[in-house]
Amino acid sequence: MGFKSDIEIAQETEMLPIVKIAEAAGIPENYIEQYGNYKAKIDYNLLKDKPQENGKLILVTAINPTPAGEGKTTTTVGLADGLKKVGKKVLVALREPSLGPVFGVKGGAAGGGYAQVVPMEDINLHFTGDMHAIGAANNLLAAMIDNHIYQGNALNIDPRRITWRRCVDMNDRQLRNIVDGLGGRTNGTPREDGYDITVASEVMAILCMSSDIDDLKARIARIVIGYTYDEKPVTAGDLKAQGAMAALLKDALKPNLVQTLEHTPAFVHGGPFANIAHGCNSVMATKMALNLADYVVTEAGFGADLGAEKFLDIKCRTAGLQPSAVVIVATVRALKNHGGVAKADLNNENLEALEAGLPNLLQHVENITKVFKLPCVVAINAFPTDTKAELDLVEKKCKEYGVNVALSEVWAKGGEGGVALAEEVLRLCEQPNEFSYSYELDASIEEKINAIATKIYRADGVNYTANAKKQIAQLTALGFDKLPICMAKTQYSFSDDQNLKGAPKDFTITVRNVKVSAGAGFLVALTGEIMTMPGLGKTPSAEKIDVDSTGKISGLF
Repeated sequence: MGFKSDIEIAQETEMLPIVKIAEAAGIPENYIEQYGNYKAKIDYNLLKDKPQENGKLILVTAINPTPAGEGKTTTTVGLADGLKKVGKKVLVALREPSLGPVFGVKGGAAGGGYAQVVPMEDINLHFTGDMHAIGAANNLLAAMIDNHIYQGNALNIDPRRITWRRCVDMNDRQLRNIVDGLGGRTNGTPREDGYDITVASEVMAILCMSSDIDDLKARIARIVIGYTYDEKPVTAGDLKAQGAMAALLKDALKPNLVQTLEHTPAFVHGGPFANIAHGCNSVMATKMALNLADYVVTEAGFGADLGAEKFLDIKCRTAGLQPSAVVIVATVRALKNHGGVAKADLNNENLEALEAGLPNLLQHVENITKVFKLPCVVAINAFPTDTKAELDLVEKKCKEYGVNVALSEVWAKGGEGGVALAEEVLRLCEQPNEFSYSYELDASIEEKINAIATKIYRADGVNYTANAKKQIAQLTALGFDKLPICMAKTQYSFSDDQNLKGAPKDFTITVRNVKVSAGAGFLVALTGEIMTMPGLGKTPSAEKIDVDSTGKISGLF
């Protein structure tokens, strides 16, 4: 059998009508809004009418990503299919892909091989329009801000202190920093401006944190868009923007239902990045899944230092969620990359490099078990080039930390290849845990940032730029100091230097900016050179994507 691409596997699979998937999930017909035959939105009133949450929540996270790839979404989907294989009622809850990475470096983001969510082309390209709605709401607020200034500026907004940026769901470095309002008095007030990628917009974070439409509206009203000439915050509520923005988002707020290749129901809803935002799918989709299934498998973006930390410290705390188990995904290839082996040489057995790279995995393991006090299992995403000696070494090292290793073969075998992992997860779910956060909310802003940097990243401490210190003092004076922290940091390292692989020691974190996302309900601390608008690479994935005369798409992996 020749090698099949992800998209070929997905296109060869016969999907069930979405009403059948909804029926299997226990969703009554009156809550289903169909988008064609294979996608549906589920009315959020289901949460009010069926409020009990009985399911066990399983988080899938990973080591710090490398060019070798880890397969976190693939493992998440395969684990759900594996749980279904052993007779459990299970739902999977994932994030929606952003068009930026789809056309940039990653290609599709709906899993891989025989562990995918489908229809993968739709999920990767527009899907049900949620990203466009979020972008429209974000840009409506931007338009209302500049219009308010043009119409006389009754709120006394300082154009130099507007923090709200426009957004577009594309990797477009040209738009990072712009000057707009040019062309004379009737065309607005000239000022410096810029674009973020849509998934970095606070509107995305708000959508993912909201419990219902009223909560969504209240959160939008709290957005701080900038400051007045006398340094007072100005909100979207001051501009009377919350009603219209919520109207644009009313359908986007409803979770999207699709299916895996093995017809396991899957919610795919919301898509904040984990390096610049909080990196988890919507609270609403997670809670709905917990209402409907006995086991819910979800993932958080990038490595556990980013996505898992934010899932546990922000999402679980805010939404009152109690996880039952954590899966940390790694590959032997990626660990060898952390150990200093170039991508071209990863297929060769190299126990020395593997041993050098393992501390990255083990630090994530220790953070989950010792800091957050949750049971965890390491899932090794299998590659044909892995040798027995390499797999044995990973298992031996993890055992020293009291953690089991399960070989995940879901890419090649689907749910069947996830049964061993599923059985270990089921065992962990029965263990009581003493889930804890990495910091307390009533600590100061600096104390919370320091706790994440020293406990999770293992930094020696934190340096704050003069600008960050001033912002922290201002945010504390405004009463925002009791919010959780969302760290914006490179995904490639525990540190804020993307070149420090493995488990670096003797480093400090530099915080150069701290801003409030009052609607989302957290403070964002920007470290290193992190950017909120990515660029396309030298050979973007967009060059390989095509569609034929029948409408069939190719090149999405």
